[in-house]
Amino acid sequence: MSLPIKRPRQVLAAALLAFAGAACAGDLYVIGNGLPAMSPEDVKEVFLGEVQFAGGTRVLPVDNAGAQDDFQARVLKMAGTKYTASWTKKAFREGLNAPTVKGSDAEVIGFVKANPGAIGYVSSPPAPDVQLIGKF
Repeated sequence: MSLPIKRPRQVLAAALLAFAGAACAGDLYVIGNGLPAMSPEDVKEVFLGEVQFAGGTRVLPVDNAGAQDDFQARVLKMAGTKYTASWTKKAFREGLNAPTVKGSDAEVIGFVKANPGAIGYVSSPPAPDVQLIGKF
C-alpha cells in the first residue's frame, strides 16, 4: 500500500486555508461613541435591531465586511444567511434598515468617531480615543 503523493498546489492550498482559519481566530473589539456600558447580550440585540436606543441615545450599528462572518458566529451566534433573512423581515415588518456595512477596520473606526451613538466592531485593538465596549 502506498501513500498518495500530494501535489504542490494541494499543499499550498491546505497551508493557505490553515493560515486563513488562524487569522480569523483573533479577538474582535466592539467600539462605540458615547454609549453606556453594554453586555454581550445588549450588543447582540443592537445588531439584530431589537434595541434602537441606549441610555437615551439612538444607536447606529455598523458592520465590518472584513470581520462580519466572525462577528456573526461569535457574538450573534448565527450564520450570515440567517442574519440577512432576519434583517429582510425587519425591513418589511418594522421598516428598519440593516446596519451599514463598511469595508475595513479603518472605515468602521472613522464612522464610529464621526457619529454619536455609533457602534461597530474591528479585528485589531482600537486606539485609546475610541470607546471600547467589549472584547470577544
